[in-house]
Amino acid sequence: MSKRVDPALLLTLLITTGLIVGGISLLNRLSPGLIPGSAGQSNSAGDSRWESTRGSTQLTILGDTFSGYSTFRHSTFQDALKETGLTLNYEDEFDQAARAERLNQGEADLIVTTLDQFLQQQPQGQIVGLIDRTVGADAVVLNTKQYPNLKSLLDLNQLVQQARSQGKRLGIAFAGDTPSEYLSLVLDTKFEAFNLSDFEVIRVADASEAWELMQAPAGSSDVDVAIAVIWEPYVTQARQQGYTVVLSSQDAPGAIVDVLVASDRLIQSQPGLLSELLEAYYRRIDANVRDSAQLQAQIAEDGGLSSTDAVSVLQGIEFFTATEAQAWFNDGTLERRIGSTAAVLTLAGRLDQVPQNSTALFSSEFITRAATNTQTLIELVRADNPELAERLAGRESAVGVTTALENSQIQAAPDIGNLEVKGDVGFGVGSAQLTATGQQTLNQLAQEIQEFNTQTVAVRVIGHTSQTGAASLNQTLSQQRAQVVVDYLRNRGVQNNIVAEGKGFSQPLSGIAPTDARNQRTEIRLVRVN
Repeated sequence: MSKRVDPALLLTLLITTGLIVGGISLLNRLSPGLIPGSAGQSNSAGDSRWESTRGSTQLTILGDTFSGYSTFRHSTFQDALKETGLTLNYEDEFDQAARAERLNQGEADLIVTTLDQFLQQQPQGQIVGLIDRTVGADAVVLNTKQYPNLKSLLDLNQLVQQARSQGKRLGIAFAGDTPSEYLSLVLDTKFEAFNLSDFEVIRVADASEAWELMQAPAGSSDVDVAIAVIWEPYVTQARQQGYTVVLSSQDAPGAIVDVLVASDRLIQSQPGLLSELLEAYYRRIDANVRDSAQLQAQIAEDGGLSSTDAVSVLQGIEFFTATEAQAWFNDGTLERRIGSTAAVLTLAGRLDQVPQNSTALFSSEFITRAATNTQTLIELVRADNPELAERLAGRESAVGVTTALENSQIQAAPDIGNLEVKGDVGFGVGSAQLTATGQQTLNQLAQEIQEFNTQTVAVRVIGHTSQTGAASLNQTLSQQRAQVVVDYLRNRGVQNNIVAEGKGFSQPLSGIAPTDARNQRTEIRLVRVN
């Protein structure tokens, strides 16, 4: 009678065996005479910084203390790499520009960074691996404690105007050159009620400092901080203390992506080394997927965090498995993320233009072996543990099937803010027929809305008219127009819950006559659900 093998034990054995086999393979490949700097072969030009000690080849990687990078510096992974003949030297380099320049100058072989910083710093290298995306670990927090009525970006805009009338400016605090700053740029470029120029920008070194400034008593400094962008575990602390989290990376789960970048020099000279490194790295990730407690302990140890804080951090991060990373490389997802991120940076003045050939910025070549290994594990465990198989495939995501909501639920949901409508949602005079220009505007808006999580963000399409004609006719017309917009957006692929609302001419814009044609407008308001 055959004995059923426990899938978890089988996975552990496969991972361990894979490390041993991979180590033998690399040691055979890097025999004396082939290792850069070893006896029997001199280094080629430009390879002199690689050193071999007792058959081990050393690579240097630059990053920072972000928990998502903890695997690269963890002793278990470091020891596993040594078994394959590789030594990885992890160094903190908090200056993103210096991180890229050191890669360019040959002082490092790899860097870990965010996609937005990769695009801004333009290091001489390619993205060869995907590390994680944050799904709540980074967030925009409003100072509800100091300003009790501050619940949305719409409220924030009113507060800014009030402060301006009193000759004051409010502050926004975030750590510079981090995902926090990028989230502030997302707000600045995507929401009409938010402009960074309205605030006194306070750049700090770490999210803990921004969180402290948020909690400072009113009047304790020259500028009161009305909004801060922070990361875990401070996001959880903010929620627990009653602050409003108006937007997090859970709401825009593709906005912040961490990537592994290899220098052109390493790619051209040592492609096999790179494949071995990625194979070992993703094998460790597969093990962490199997045992999340292992990853929790790793993050706690790495950051000196309590187990509770480590859980908060882990809940806000989704790590890429090799198969999911490969899919992003090959199915156009990474290309679209590059385009979207570059568009934000271009609008914010951080880039001159969106890259013309974004596929040249990354390569899937070096992840192939790692993805094959993970796919083998998936097939082995699928029958006995389909849930684990799905996690290894990277399909347990923050974005899932949308739960259908009643219109009343969407209308009652807390506001996030209005998306900036870049263009005119135009209709024929006195009709609900979209103009060609209106269709072009909605095409762009559909893409913008699809950046947001269908499980946490819903949409209210609010139609307004100017005060001409009977109120009842305008009410009907505004409702019809809003519904046309809803239908068009759905046809363009928007999966979020969405509702049409007509307001007639009951809510004219301030500062202009109710009959002014500018009152004929369409608001695209995002609200928080679930």
